[in-house]
Amino acid sequence: MPTPKNTLFIIGIGPGKDDLLTIAAKEALAQAKVILGYRTYLAQIAHLIRGKEVRATSMMEEVKRAQEALALAEKNGPVALVSGGDPAIYGMSAPVFEVLAARRRPYHVRIEIIPGVTAACAAAARLGAPLSNDCALISLSDRLTPWEQITRRIRLATEGDFVLVFYNPKSKRRKNQLKEALEIVAHRRPPDTPLALVKGAWREEEKIVLTTLAEKERISALADMSSLIIIGNSQSKLIDDFFLTPRGYGEKYRLTDEKA
Repeated sequence: MPTPKNTLFIIGIGPGKDDLLTIAAKEALAQAKVILGYRTYLAQIAHLIRGKEVRATSMMEEVKRAQEALALAEKNGPVALVSGGDPAIYGMSAPVFEVLAARRRPYHVRIEIIPGVTAACAAAARLGAPLSNDCALISLSDRLTPWEQITRRIRLATEGDFVLVFYNPKSKRRKNQLKEALEIVAHRRPPDTPLALVKGAWREEEKIVLTTLAEKERISALADMSSLIIIGNSQSKLIDDFFLTPRGYGEKYRLTDEKA
């Protein structure tokens, strides 16, 4: 069945490795007449969009991208709006629907969201099983959310014994947020709590540091915007080179076939 001309695809491209881009994402990119996105993400899929009309924008232009994508799709789609990771997790789905919610006239656009591998899943796959029980995803960027609200969420999630996943931990402008966030956690969790940094997950520049909360200063120094931070809960542990948060199978089942 042909795609309606007024379609806007919002496409999650995952961590930036071609093998982890979904078939649905590749098909949507192939159908789109125009492709919009943040220039860094477009560069990651450049080999898939050669010959297409491409409109690249800079960071902090999400609303502009959303508005332009909706207008283009309405007139001459299909149009693709590219988002890193998954578009519904700190991605481009939100600005599109916020623009729609604020509209003074209806947009005659059909929206199709293509999910992608979010950074938390990409990083977790490199570490073992850190997210196997309940976890909280928290962005440390205070560009759109007040820092006081972010720190409150960190405190409550820590007290609730969630595994913590910090997105956007540090930038050139925001140098102290991660340090403060880790201090909040360190006041409530012991120093041997597993702590991981995954930078550029699945890409050539990938770097993984698997340590404990005792080395929070080192992690703060190493982090940047391409990093993801994962902090274990009270049950999490390091086993060899793996980060494990037990799901609880050991409490219900025998996990070894060794005879007592």
